[in-house]
Amino acid sequence: MGGKAVQLSDLEQPPFCTTLMGVLKGAADHHGLALSAPALFGLTGHAFLMNIHTELCPSSPYCWKLETVLPLIENMGLRMTYLGFFGTDASPETRADVEAKLRDALDRGVPCSALNMEHQLICGYDADGFLMTQPWGPDPPVTPARLTFGSWAEFGEQVHACFFTIEKTDPAPHAEAVLASLAYAVDLQRHPSAHSSEASGAGSLAYDNWIAAVPGHGAGHGAWWNATVWSECRAMAAAYFDEIGARYREVATRCADLSESYRQISADLKGAGDKALASEPKIALLRHAQELERQAVDGIEALAATGLRDAALSAS
Repeated sequence: MGGKAVQLSDLEQPPFCTTLMGVLKGAADHHGLALSAPALFGLTGHAFLMNIHTELCPSSPYCWKLETVLPLIENMGLRMTYLGFFGTDASPETRADVEAKLRDALDRGVPCSALNMEHQLICGYDADGFLMTQPWGPDPPVTPARLTFGSWAEFGEQVHACFFTIEKTDPAPHAEAVLASLAYAVDLQRHPSAHSSEASGAGSLAYDNWIAAVPGHGAGHGAWWNATVWSECRAMAAAYFDEIGARYREVATRCADLSESYRQISADLKGAGDKALASEPKIALLRHAQELERQAVDGIEALAATGLRDAALSAS
């Protein structure tokens, strides 16, 4: 490469706990898309996602079927292209091939990202490797500032890496994108097995897995991290409905009710992540959140089927 260096200097990753959303926010800002954080969480459906491993593994927020939301991401105006999964045994030729694809994208001003423990933006490269964003700085040491070509030494002895490019594309009409995100929220609850693996449960199954795991795993790091991520998502869901209600005044009251529900769900989930809290009150919080979310999803289904669709038509 002759010492060539490229850096997308305006590419920053905000410190969301939900690092996929931080990656997408950074890419959206780089591409000039006017997307607030609640809109980004909401339109991608991530505001409504929950995925819980049967043992409350801290990997739960990353081990769900990303392909189910790629169309929602595209609705926002971003095309996230999956370049593949690469393990510790990936050959030098395989590594070189994906590195070339990433460099080519960066040469064209296209942000890239990596998932290995956490989602990180790849904001450039120099003669020796890729430059990467660190959403929380150097601590905790799970988001390296760079990735050496060939060895990927900064990922450690075990590599479980995925890479993506994130290009700009034409967004869907706003009301269409919102309705698609709400359909995803409903489908998570109605057909949860379509969104995760057997070892985990998404949507309505996530609550069942979490409640069942509390006695054995509810005081561990995984329980705390899941609570941290998913409570952030539900707080963003509340703010998303605030934005929808402000834009489509005909459904403002319905959106206000949903916003209130999701703020309470967020608080319940955050409380369930308290390592010092006993199992019984933790389970009570989760059961309360589960019932609130069941009711909220019924409300989302009604909103999408009638009020919002009518409001969107009147606004067009």
